[in-house]
Formats: sequence, C-alpha cells, structure tokens
Amino acid sequence: MKICNKLLRMICVMVISMQLPAVAQLNKEAALALIKRVVPQQAAAFTVESLPQKDVFEIESKQGKIILRGNNGVSVASALYYYLTEYGHCQITWNGSNLKLPVKLPVVPQKIKKATPYEYRYYLNYCTFNYSMSWWDWDRWQKEIDWMALHGINMPLALTGEEYTWYEVYKNMGFTDKDLEDFFCGPAYFGWFWMGNLDGWGGPLPLSWMKSHKTLQEKIVKQERALGMRPVLPAFTGHVPSAFKKKFPNAKLKATNWTNGFADTYILDSEDPLFAQIGKKFLQTQTRLFGTDHLYSADTFNENEPPSDDSAYLSQLSARIYEGMRQADTAAIWVMQGWLFYSDRKFWKAPQIEALLKAVPDDKMILLDLAAEIEPVWKRTEAFYGKPWIWNMLNNFGGNVNLFGRMDGVAAGPALALHDTASKRLSGIGLTMEAIEQNPVIYELTMQHTWQTEPVQLDEWLPKYIQNRYGTQNDSLLKAWQILRHTVYNGKLIRDGAESIITGRPTFDSTTKWTRTLLNYPPKELLPAWDLFIRSADIKTDGFTYDLVDITRQVMANYALPLQQKWIKAYKAKDSVAFRKTSTAFLTLIEDLDRLLATKKDFMLGPWLADARKWGTTPKEKALYERNARDLITLWGDAESPLHEYSNRQWNGLLNDFYKARWQQFFTLLNKSLVTNTAPDLNTFEKTISQWEWKWVNQQKVFPVTASGNPVSVSKEMYNKYHRLIESAYE
Repeated sequence: MKICNKLLRMICVMVISMQLPAVAQLNKEAALALIKRVVPQQAAAFTVESLPQKDVFEIESKQGKIILRGNNGVSVASALYYYLTEYGHCQITWNGSNLKLPVKLPVVPQKIKKATPYEYRYYLNYCTFNYSMSWWDWDRWQKEIDWMALHGINMPLALTGEEYTWYEVYKNMGFTDKDLEDFFCGPAYFGWFWMGNLDGWGGPLPLSWMKSHKTLQEKIVKQERALGMRPVLPAFTGHVPSAFKKKFPNAKLKATNWTNGFADTYILDSEDPLFAQIGKKFLQTQTRLFGTDHLYSADTFNENEPPSDDSAYLSQLSARIYEGMRQADTAAIWVMQGWLFYSDRKFWKAPQIEALLKAVPDDKMILLDLAAEIEPVWKRTEAFYGKPWIWNMLNNFGGNVNLFGRMDGVAAGPALALHDTASKRLSGIGLTMEAIEQNPVIYELTMQHTWQTEPVQLDEWLPKYIQNRYGTQNDSLLKAWQILRHTVYNGKLIRDGAESIITGRPTFDSTTKWTRTLLNYPPKELLPAWDLFIRSADIKTDGFTYDLVDITRQVMANYALPLQQKWIKAYKAKDSVAFRKTSTAFLTLIEDLDRLLATKKDFMLGPWLADARKWGTTPKEKALYERNARDLITLWGDAESPLHEYSNRQWNGLLNDFYKARWQQFFTLLNKSLVTNTAPDLNTFEKTISQWEWKWVNQQKVFPVTASGNPVSVSKEMYNKYHRLIESAYE
C-alpha cells in the first residue's frame, strides 16, 4: 500500500511538473550556436555564462573575452545585440545589416547590467504568417528566431502546422478527406482560416503541405524553446468544417460570414457538449505533436459580430472557451488579441468587453493591445479590467510597401504607459504588424524599450541608429533622418501608410478603397531628404542602399498622383496629344520604378513566387501555390473580391506585369473614346479588368529571383531624371 501511495505521489508530481510553465534555463549550446550564426568570424571572442536572475543580462570584458551572461538564450542574445549596437556599431534588420566588426573587438570598460520591466515580449500577428511568412523554409525561420532573440522576444505566436493538428483531430473523429476538402484553405490564407473567417479558399490543401509544415513547426518550437522562449500555440474557438452538420446533425451550429466575398463558415456553439470535447482533443493532439508552454491564442469573433450583445451571453461564452482549454491543460493561459475591441468598437462597448474578460480568472488570461500606438484600447477598458496586458505596435497592414510610422509616439508610448498608474497590470511589449520586412527603423525603435523604462530620446537615438546602419557618422544623413522623422514617420492624419495610385485599379479618382493616397505630409517636404541621401551615395552598406532605393521609390510613387492629375486634365479637355504625352509619362514612371526596385531583392516579386513553388512536390502543387501567392497580393479573393489591392505591393515584376498592364488597357480605352468622341464605358471596363486580373492570378511565369543593376547608380539616374519634374509638380 505504501509503495502504491508513493507511486501515486510520484505520478502526481510528474503530471503537475508537466503542466506548470517551465522556468527557462540557459541552454549554452543553443546560445553559442546563435552567436556563431550571427557573428561567425568573431564567435570565438565571446563566452557565455549563466545568471540566476530572470530577464537580466550582463556584459563584461575579461581576459581578452567578451562575457555574455543571462538566464536563458534570449537574455544572452539580447546581451550580444546590446554589445553589437553599443560597442561594435552594428545592426541586424530584415532590410540590410551591418556586421563590420573590427578584428580586435572593443573592450567593455566596466560591467554592463540590464533588466527588463516587461515579463512578456510578444511577437507576430495571425496575418504575418501569410502576408510575409507564407512560403518560409527552415533557414528563413531560423534567421527570424535569431532576430527575435536578439531583440528580446520571449513570447512568439507559433501557428505553423496548425492545419496538421486539425487534420489529425477530425480524421480521428471519423471525417474523411472528402469531408475536409472544402475546409482547409490554401497556404496563403491560413491566418483567416485559423480565425474562422473563411474555409477552403485557395485549396484544396495537399497532405504533403500539412506533413512538411508539421515537421517545420517541430523545428520552430524546438529552437524557440531552446533559446528560452515560450511559444503561444492556438486553441479551439468553435470553427468547424461545413461537413460537421452532416456528421453531427444535432450539433448546435451557427453560420457566420466575414462579408468579404467568401462563403459562410460554421461556428459550434460553446453550449454544445461537443465544444469542450473538441477543444480538449485539439489541445491534447497539439501537445503530443508540438509540446506546450501553456499559452494559447484564441480569438472569438474576429471581424465577425457576435449574435448577441447581452453581457450574460458574452460572459458565458468566454467562460466556456476558457473551460475548454482548462480541461485539457489546468495550467492554460488564454492569450487574446484585442483587435475586435478596436475594429468593431460600435459593438464592443464597456459592458460587453468587461463581460467577456471578467469571466476568466485574471491570472489565466493575457490581453494584447494590438495597435496601442494607433489607439490604446487599454485607456477605455480600465486597462482590460484587471488582466495582465501587452502594449503592441501594429504599424503595417497587408504588407503594403510605404515609408510610414509613428516615430515620436513609439519612442515615448510604452514608457508613458509603464509609468501611468492607470495602466495597472501592463506586463509586456510587442510587435503585432500584419507584415514585416519594411520600415526597419520603427521596429528597432520599438524593441529599444525592452531593456529600459524611460522614453527613448530620439535626438540621442537617431545618431546611433545612423552610425550602426551605415557604418559612419554623417551629419547629412542625420539631417535627412530628421526630415524623415517629421514627414513619413510623423504618424499624423492617417492610420497606416499611404499607397501610390499606381497600385490602384485604374480610375479617374485620386484614391480607391484599398489604395489610399492621402499622405501624412506635404510630398514636397520629403525631397530634401532625397537630396541628402543622393549626396551621401558613396556609402556602401546594405542598409544604406536599401534606404536610398526606398526613399527614391517613395518620392517617385508619390509623383504618380500629380502625373495622374495631368492626364485627367488633358482627357477632360479632349486634348488627345497632351493625353498621350502625359499617360505615356505615367507608364514610363511605372517602368522606371520597376527597374529601380530590381536592384534590391527586398522589392522583388520573383522570390515570393519562387519560394511558393519550392513547396510543391508535383507540378499541380507548384501551380496551386503560385496561384495562392499571386492572388493574395492582387485580388485577394476571386474576380469579384472586395479586398482587391488590400495587400498591394510596389515590387519589381508586379509593377510592369500587373499594374502597368492594367493602366495600359485603361489608357487604350480612353484614347479610343477621344478618337470616337464617345464616353468610355467604365462599368464594363471594371468587369473586364477584374476578369483580366483573375487570368493573371492563374498564370504561371518565371520572374527574376536575384537583383539586377546597381542600386546607387539607378537611384542617381532616377534623381537626375525626375527631381526637377517632381519639384515643379508641387509648386
């Protein structure tokens, strides 16, 4: 009997230890491997030591070595990045890195010790997994995980491979592959499938994809955990296949629609006994496949309005969703995106938000203030009614290419919230952009807060940023960046970055639904920054050439609007000569932009399509993935999609092959109307061009995957060709 009791106690201890969040210990091997990947030539100059304190790092020079100390890989990597930026004057971003360290590394004169006020440093958004990460392989993921660690991230969203988990769950429940064929979407649309907005679109999803991404997710979470991160995995919110109503005819289902041109999806009512059963099955299956750190993402009613605004209903709903998690994992913590409180504020008023949140124990839920730099929801919810919450910056919607951000707001916002007693349980900082690989300055600036409690002083921070990025101290570039700060990065007037009319479906208007051209600055005020960058063009770092091309691109993209106004004026005056001249100039601008962007891989369509096709194991799969890749950044859905251009990109290849080709067809129509002196049938054109777009989506074509042309010389060429034209256009 004693032996049985002892065995029972041992089993209980084992079960509890499996359920409780593990305290991350320093994995020296993983930390040293990261250092070797980041600075392979100088890796031997660094040593790693453990610290007992959580979320603290130390740096010290001793016996010719740079000692990096921390309690886990994230702390050690943060120590490394602090050393690289503060002493080595280096920088690592998605869009250009500078790692030119001296042979003899700079000595740290006295020990550095830094602590973070933020328990949680969150990363990613459901949308990021598609607008940027749809086609990533392990090599690209490993670089991103290193970037996370260097920037202090310890709480990444980890959704890769979720479709495989659901495949296992539903197959074990007796669903056939045929039942699931119209459930799983194509690989470019998982973010919205996971949130219950759509089923099936872009599919059918091959089983080979599910298996390969199960393997990829195993690598991702293993690496994240080795560095001391706690991945946030998904949980069940009720989204089920349409075949569910046949399989379980008595199930309590609700049809819902995202209203963006997609068919209904089906939500299982949380009152139905099957809800808790499926939620438990999903978490158990997921834990078996990928392990758990007891953090689960679940978003109810993402851009879908609940059937009732009754507080009791919302409270019961929330309690049941949490209970479904708890049944599978007693240590479960619900991580909720607060996007619905921003996007549907007409519905989510104080009583509704309070009811939804208060039904879950305070220590079992973490709220993400998803766009705190735009509209801090915490200020109108009493800091989420006692729940711990995370201040996040969103910044980019849809992966659009533009210079934009709220530099001064981001420099001060997190620290101001931290010191505000009304912020209550502010526990973290994070990045929740819909897409990455643009505007690197804004993301570097946000994560500067990780290891400090006071606002970032931009007048001190910008000179360091410039030196680290360009490898030199440069007064001209400092002046240029002050101009950028007060123009593209002033964050005024508009929610997110403006687009160029070039990317809009052809129109006489100055804007379209998803191609909004209102700038947050007078465009002429950006020109002096362009002047200063061109004058500094002898700098050769990758960060400089990226920024030079990006600023040149922005100035030229802005110029499309006054050019459009010229051909509209000529057309309305029935001046066919002037119309042909100005419309030709408009098309030439697109061609020149396309050639400029060919000089940097960051701005190219070719890699996006090639990376998509690489995942295909058959010609049919390759074609499917290419169609997904083309569709997301153009129509988004079918030929009638109301989301067309939401994810528009100013990319080499896309500019000439898609945007220019559309405008050419529009100008042909207008030329014909001038010749025949008849009004153009714009309604018919709209239908015709949408069908042309759908054909483009379904084409297969190879685009270059390597950059061509010199970014400096092509930028100078564009400057010499366009500067005077642009300047005079704004006078």
